Amino acid sequence: MAANNHEILRIENISKSFPGVQALQNVNFCLKKGEIHALVGENGAGKSTLIKVMTGVEKPDQGRMLYDGVEMKIKSPQHANNIGISTVYQEVNLCTNLSVAENILLGREPRQFGGKINWKAMNTRAKEIMLGLDVDIDVKAPLATFSTAIQQITAIARALEISSTKVLILDEPTSSLDVRESDLIFQCMRKLRETGVGIIFITHFINQIYEVSDRITVLRNGKLVGTYDTENLPTISLIQKMIGRSLAEYEDMEKAKQDPDKQQVLIETNNLGRSGTVQPTDLTLKTGEVVGMAGLLGSGRTGVAKLIFGVEEPDTGDIRVDNQPVDKHSPHESLLRGIALCPEDRKESGILGDLTIRENIILAMQARMGWFKYLNKKQQYEIAQKYIDMLNISTPSSDQLVKNLSGGNQQKVILARWLATHPKLLILDEPTRGIDVGTKAEIQKLVISLANEGMSCMFISSELEEVMRTSNRIVVMRDQEKVTELPGDTTEHNIMQAIAGAD
Repeated sequence: MAANNHEILRIENISKSFPGVQALQNVNFCLKKGEIHALVGENGAGKSTLIKVMTGVEKPDQGRMLYDGVEMKIKSPQHANNIGISTVYQEVNLCTNLSVAENILLGREPRQFGGKINWKAMNTRAKEIMLGLDVDIDVKAPLATFSTAIQQITAIARALEISSTKVLILDEPTSSLDVRESDLIFQCMRKLRETGVGIIFITHFINQIYEVSDRITVLRNGKLVGTYDTENLPTISLIQKMIGRSLAEYEDMEKAKQDPDKQQVLIETNNLGRSGTVQPTDLTLKTGEVVGMAGLLGSGRTGVAKLIFGVEEPDTGDIRVDNQPVDKHSPHESLLRGIALCPEDRKESGILGDLTIRENIILAMQARMGWFKYLNKKQQYEIAQKYIDMLNISTPSSDQLVKNLSGGNQQKVILARWLATHPKLLILDEPTRGIDVGTKAEIQKLVISLANEGMSCMFISSELEEVMRTSNRIVVMRDQEKVTELPGDTTEHNIMQAIAGAD
């Protein structure tokens, strides 16, 4: 438990908006000395924005921050570092070709007379710092020779050495680690807690929250849901608070009609997995059905989609498409086999903002045909207009730049791109995130309609209601592992119990 009740950091009524998005709304947060405080919430909950406000990356629109009881305006990340607020991000930003000691003391190397580096003093100091974190390694060895966990701890050691850290923010430090490596990070965190450092721990692994944290703050849609003592918050309750319930009213939807006599196995995976992403997974997708993928962020849902589509190479297992083994594994080969992936992050992996709607829609179709079979302008305009009409994309013309569309219409453009390839399997990763209720309903109805026409759909969503509304079967993922399959008519309670690991 927390060492004492002394507050190091207090956030009061912080709000922050960006064009068209209210990222934070009257959020309160408090970090005590010598505690590990988990900050949790699904994508878009506001965690990253809150951290950016704490560290001076973003300026809040309103509210205030108290540091050691004194009101403080953080001017920049450097200012935050100088006063003792350090952040270690998921991606280790170190020089792996240099030694551990060089990384820890880079820019602060002890010098001899004449300005030369005192290597003995530097290695001795680095060794002391790492031993203080209960890590005994050869600090003279290149960082690249150590595991990701040791690299993360080196980043923590560097942050501690740069300033007299009172607040340490760890942003997804275990996302790519196995259990043994994660334990090393937890050991380091507990050691720091004993010295009085307050730690903000951002993670999407529910079991890790309960393993190491003292308190939990939950954000949802930019608002504070609440702060709770970890020991008093059951796992199932945490899941409910993170996911919430949609208050939107949808028209009644009938799921895709199932005819076992006509259905065929389209995709079959056997022990398909990738270290640090997805545990070996067996999965079957049939023609004319919608298979929902439920689970929290980081549970492995997106990892399965990327392995099937070929964005990532599996290191275990195999895939069969139309009962044929897959030997060449890549997005282009998947396109040729009739598999399409609508990615989770439409800004980073989906739309090409400086291209027009027409150019965005024909991209995948052109790639499938090959660049030597070029679609002429007339064909491009016809295809674009067909899907603009089909999906009710709000635009004056297909020559509009896609970056000027609303989020919902951008999502429709990405859908149009993949529908234009006439896929056998359409993988939709969070297709309704960040869009309005009306567009959500349109997309859900479209998925069911496509399945009724014989297309297979994998529907990944953090919103359990829409998974239940659209899916014929539901695969539940937890901690990068498939834990069960449930029928489409199951209850939300059953899904949340499976996610939480409850009996």
